Amino acid sequence: MADPRLAATDEWFLAHGLPYFVPEQREGARRALKLGRTVPLVVLTGLAAAGAGVALAVVSEQLTLAPATLVTVGLLAATWYALTALNASPIVRWALHRAFGSLRTVLPMMTRALPLLLIFVTFLFINAEVWQVSSRQDGAALWLVVVLFAVLATLFLLVRLPEEVDRTDDQVDDALLLLACRDTPLEQAARELVDDPDADPAAYAEVHGFERWNLVLVLLVIQAVQVLLLSATVFLFFMLFGSMVMRDDVVETWIGEPTANLTVELFQVSVFLAAFSALYLTVSTVTDETYREQFFGAVLHHMERAVGIRAVYLALRDRG
Repeated sequence: MADPRLAATDEWFLAHGLPYFVPEQREGARRALKLGRTVPLVVLTGLAAAGAGVALAVVSEQLTLAPATLVTVGLLAATWYALTALNASPIVRWALHRAFGSLRTVLPMMTRALPLLLIFVTFLFINAEVWQVSSRQDGAALWLVVVLFAVLATLFLLVRLPEEVDRTDDQVDDALLLLACRDTPLEQAARELVDDPDADPAAYAEVHGFERWNLVLVLLVIQAVQVLLLSATVFLFFMLFGSMVMRDDVVETWIGEPTANLTVELFQVSVFLAAFSALYLTVSTVTDETYREQFFGAVLHHMERAVGIRAVYLALRDRG
């Protein structure tokens, strides 16, 4: 008969955004990623998106609508498949709850990260070349630029965040296991395993495969929310600043033609610089040790706890 503590821990994992720590959930995601299921969906989605993009481009006479539609539909389809078939919704739901539940930490992050960023980006805002590039983009082209910055930031995080997971599971010892399992279904089991001279629960601490990417996705979603909040602040700042200082004659001199609508052009420049700021903040918060602690401190504590509980969970399962 299965140990009831294992079933209770499975529920704890699901409630704390760790579905891939549960064997059944992990196996379901593995089946959903088999080529027999994913390839037909990718082909059908690509054909439908390409057809819709071409139709919109012909009707609107804007060629950039074709790739913009293809990219948008592809991203939406991938997100839907991840949330449903791959059962990533508990990860995203918990990470969003954690990110928005700790909004009180956003102000300290803003006071640390925004001043130097705004000083740097403001020089780009009052640069004629930036206005020329941004104002000549239609909506679809500007969207593609935003997506490009978002993809670059995501790829950077997917390279660097696994290092945070590896650093965490390398630090697991008996003391961390006892602390991690406190007030969980495995609290007593952790004490029994640590006291057992023949058991070595810390040896199960290394995280790999789906479980490793579970932790990476938690960090990715929380980081994305924080960066989006900060970049939205940059956007609002430039909309307000631009409405105060920019004049039609100045903009016309910069872009070399009469401005049709200064508000639209100001919006385009602000979006471009906000997207650029998001990429800059993403890189800074991972590479700069001070920013890293500010952005990831509380989340890394949760990750240490998850790794510790998983180690006891696996040791108890093998023991039984």
